[in-house]
Amino acid sequence: MTPRHVVAIAVTDAIPVFEFAVPCEVFGIDRSDLVDPWYELRLCAAEPGPLRTSGGLRIETPYGLDDLLAADTVLVPACRRAIQRESPPALLDVLRRAHARGARMVSICSGAYLLAAAGLLDGRRATTHWMNAADFAHRFPAVKVDPTVLYVDEGDVLTSAGTGSAIDLCLHLVRLDHGAAVANEVARRMVVPPHRDGGQAQFARPLARGEAHDDLAPLLEWARERLDQPLTVARLAEQARMSPRTLARRFRDTLGTSPLRWLLEQRVRLAQELLETTDEPVELIARRTGFGTAVSLRQHFRRVTSVSPQTYRHVFRRARQP
Repeated sequence: MTPRHVVAIAVTDAIPVFEFAVPCEVFGIDRSDLVDPWYELRLCAAEPGPLRTSGGLRIETPYGLDDLLAADTVLVPACRRAIQRESPPALLDVLRRAHARGARMVSICSGAYLLAAAGLLDGRRATTHWMNAADFAHRFPAVKVDPTVLYVDEGDVLTSAGTGSAIDLCLHLVRLDHGAAVANEVARRMVVPPHRDGGQAQFARPLARGEAHDDLAPLLEWARERLDQPLTVARLAEQARMSPRTLARRFRDTLGTSPLRWLLEQRVRLAQELLETTDEPVELIARRTGFGTAVSLRQHFRRVTSVSPQTYRHVFRRARQP
């Protein structure tokens, strides 16, 4: 039987409730009806106890630093300011050793301070909560800080922005491990979007009076229902009753991307789900997703996912089999 993928959470005292609860929800609930085996979640004490959440709830941590070291994925949630300023040396040592032995390293919000203090983000692109971005960049000049995104995937090291982006990153991990269809089902059960558009810039920047960051929502939904059609910026602008220039600016300010780039990502995402859940040939999927031809689909799919549609289908269809 395939061994369970162990996700170990480094629990520090006064850990913020939400950033701690999200990985417990995603990885700690038995979802073997979707994938068997599902993950095994371990709560590892990263400093002497008793350990509590920021709201005072006692956390039982039956595992310790040795278990953190042995995990497949090491997850460091947000931490209190004192930990950000002066990280426990024993924890930093374990983080370095876990990375060296091949564990996937993940931080949520200010947990990036611990990965950076361990030297795991040097020379890498990373993110953290936008409110901490300036301080983080000052303290860790070797890190390429991107304060505009919800999360950054550097392969073996992943970082997320603040609070709500914990959901985005955890679902991304499920998507990497088990495919888009499984991640989408987990999102449905959590009653959250499987993938949010845009980055944290929409929350960090004050909007002009009368604007709302979700004023594009009707247009985005309209476009998602017509991905098989030849959508252009001009057609999107006409539907939104804006000029193409205004639409492009609204996409940039609200979603941090261009209309055409957004369309490409939506089409690739739909292609992923069709490859996982249907036996349709690539040629038909190309038409259903608006790429037109199999050649075009393969070109754009590989650019976004780094693999071919055939490889993606082989990996994730096999992963879905009991």
